[in-house]
Amino acid sequence: MPRALLFLFLLAAVPASAQKIYGTVFTATGDLLPFSSITIKGTSIGASANEKGKYSFTVTPGTYVVVCQHVGYKKQESKVTITKNDEEITFILARQDLDMTEVVVKKGEDPAYAIIRQAIRKRSYYNEQVKAFECDLYSKDMLKLRNLPKKILGRKISEQDRSDMGVDSAGKGIIYLSESVSRVYSQLPDKLRLEVISSRVSGSDGFGFTFPTFISFYQNNVSVFLNQLNPRGFVSPIADNALSIYKYKFLGSFFEDGKEINSIQVIPRRLYEPAFSGIINITEGDWRIHSLNLKLTKTSQLEIVDTLEIDQIHVPVGGDVWRSKNQLIHFSFKQFGIDAIGNFVTVYSNYLINPTFAKNRFNNVIIRYDTAVNKRSKEYWDTIRPVPLEVEERMDYEVKDSLFEMRKDSLLSQSSIDSLKKKQGKLKPLNIFWKGIQRTHYSKTNTYSWGIESLIKGLEYNTVEGVVVNLNMYFDRHIPKWKTNVSFEPSFRYGFNNTHLNAWATLTFRTRDWETDKKIRRQTWEIGGGKRVSQFNKQSQLLPLNNTINTLLWGDNFMKIYENYFLSLGFSKRFESGFRLSISTLYEDRRQLNNTTDFTVFKDNRKNITANYPVDSIPAQFFDANKAFILSIDMSFRPGQRYIQYPNRKMSLGSKYPTFSLNYTKGIKGIFGSDANFDKWRFSVADGINLKLAGTFRYKLGIGGFITNRKVFIQDFQHFNGNRSTAASEYVNSFQLAPYYINSNTEPFFSFGHIEHHFNGMLTNKIPLFRRLNWNLVVGSNAYYVNRKNHFVEAFFGLENILKLFRVDYVFGYTNNHSYSGEIRIGAGGLLGNSVRANAQPRRRNASLSIGL
Repeated sequence: MPRALLFLFLLAAVPASAQKIYGTVFTATGDLLPFSSITIKGTSIGASANEKGKYSFTVTPGTYVVVCQHVGYKKQESKVTITKNDEEITFILARQDLDMTEVVVKKGEDPAYAIIRQAIRKRSYYNEQVKAFECDLYSKDMLKLRNLPKKILGRKISEQDRSDMGVDSAGKGIIYLSESVSRVYSQLPDKLRLEVISSRVSGSDGFGFTFPTFISFYQNNVSVFLNQLNPRGFVSPIADNALSIYKYKFLGSFFEDGKEINSIQVIPRRLYEPAFSGIINITEGDWRIHSLNLKLTKTSQLEIVDTLEIDQIHVPVGGDVWRSKNQLIHFSFKQFGIDAIGNFVTVYSNYLINPTFAKNRFNNVIIRYDTAVNKRSKEYWDTIRPVPLEVEERMDYEVKDSLFEMRKDSLLSQSSIDSLKKKQGKLKPLNIFWKGIQRTHYSKTNTYSWGIESLIKGLEYNTVEGVVVNLNMYFDRHIPKWKTNVSFEPSFRYGFNNTHLNAWATLTFRTRDWETDKKIRRQTWEIGGGKRVSQFNKQSQLLPLNNTINTLLWGDNFMKIYENYFLSLGFSKRFESGFRLSISTLYEDRRQLNNTTDFTVFKDNRKNITANYPVDSIPAQFFDANKAFILSIDMSFRPGQRYIQYPNRKMSLGSKYPTFSLNYTKGIKGIFGSDANFDKWRFSVADGINLKLAGTFRYKLGIGGFITNRKVFIQDFQHFNGNRSTAASEYVNSFQLAPYYINSNTEPFFSFGHIEHHFNGMLTNKIPLFRRLNWNLVVGSNAYYVNRKNHFVEAFFGLENILKLFRVDYVFGYTNNHSYSGEIRIGAGGLLGNSVRANAQPRRRNASLSIGL
């Protein structure tokens, strides 16, 4: 049996003959030395000391040389023989003495530059030296609060919430603690597989983060966890272009095992470049990375956290190959009164270089969790853990795990149900006016939720209905036998001026069947019907709130609506391959609505009000009451989907390829008296490409047209999503200056394109005010073309990440021989703004004006 497999077997089985080597690491002055690397010489087997300098790992009986290392300290070795008892080894590491006696300065240049040039020449070789490998990975992730204020952004944090987070009365405590043990498989150029053998999360039966945290400084661009930290990535100190980004200072050299190691200080040439600062140690002669201690701060264009520090130690793992042995990521966060720190410790061991993998080793599952991943005992973790728990961490596990087990055991008990009801509080009917009502009925066998959305927040005003009240409700229940969530959403709408009451409802069945074949099988059935109000362009992004403001203040009643009795049926399914299919049918009996009021806040603006139909596209007499039966088929495919496979579900990680979408829509004459008779299609391709230092490029390109147009009503025209409001419409899917209906058509062919480039700090990091505020430049263009008489193009430039939330663009355009002077558009964009925009859709699809299937 190979040594690596034997060691894995011994760890899993925990035989009686396995013993521990344990101890503490100190500095020469007697201080604890945290996160030192401890290794069995000649192997990658070992551990990492914890924050208190304690270490521990299991070995079989034998004689070993134990090596202790820490960046900036002299390596120390200790020989030990293991028999039947555990052995303690205390290491005392002295500061590394750096020798500069043989330094030769040529032409006034620091000798560090000659060393770095050699390391840059060797970078690509070491980056591709190992064609394939596998190794064991242990990680421990901890987040701890040092202060939690009573309020955040004006919102009070209740004592119950503080208790659930695990913080004390002073706002201190561990809020997240997890460990995992994995086996990693990697093969050039881009194949990766992470098999998570065991995982533990304090106070939970979850699975933790478990990132494949190989941070390689042999890559030109270094990615650290999530793109949100900086989508541009960070420039490696030995990148091909590093000499233009960094300054270097030779600090001296030292010897380990007869090999000279050069210690070099890394200094960014300019502030607000995506660059590290700190120490990198390079071996003499072969010019490889020996170890490093590098730091990122806000002046490195670091987002979310304030500081992030990376420690790595590399060791020989076979022949001429060195790999990471230990890695520590330490970060701090201090904003909004929150003071938090985190440590992500990773220990790599049992490397196997250039193995022969089974044919099915790599597939679309990148991370796979074992079915018993979170079922391991406390004794298992105490035996296998290479980084000892600190007292605070051990207490966190004991307290939170006990509370979790107690809550889990009583989850369906009457006392637990009563507790949940008490925590929810009494029903407050007056909440319907502002907060809305969200309630859950807790029961052992019949749990469901229901709610009513805010009446005040749902108020609208338009020139057809006057003041509009929307009453939107929902009822949700999960039916385990069907593996289905059932939602019923009734809605009522009343216009005070035209006194029309509209009522409709939607019934949805969302099924997620995992057990059948361990593949993603999600499907949805949806049935709707009733009487409602719709926009002529059902995909319009003109929100009722924007129309309310525009109408009341300026008399710009851009929203054009009609009334319809409708019945709809839809089915959609998502496949693991990345293919999605949606089929829907819609019957509408369409009725015209006329303006009933011209009220505006300023009387002079009443002259701006226009009739309630797309006046730019059709004459008034063209719109008659009509009936339409519409069949629509949507298909989309994003190849190369990758997944995380949990024991009970799969989660998509996305793909490096674009999304291809195809729609076919047919108006069928004669069904239920339908007058519509047409066929149209639409194809598009969309993606976002991270160009690292150059920024992020996003695009959506498409073509389409009418195959037949024997009878097409304005509701079924090809519409382009225009916008005449200062509030920006959806980026990369609309036209910020285009009129709403002036270019609507039934032509046999059209094309469109949306492109925008986010510089993510490039260029603006050269402007003092912008770089300090971390405002970023964005530019782009939107266009469509139908024919020589029907086309539109606009271009824009702007700034995003303003207060982390906002984006402001200056847009100018040209259409049909008419130019538009520049206008301002304000939307959500930036670190927080992108998330706000992604989650901006209301929970209930029918919460306001219906926008169709």
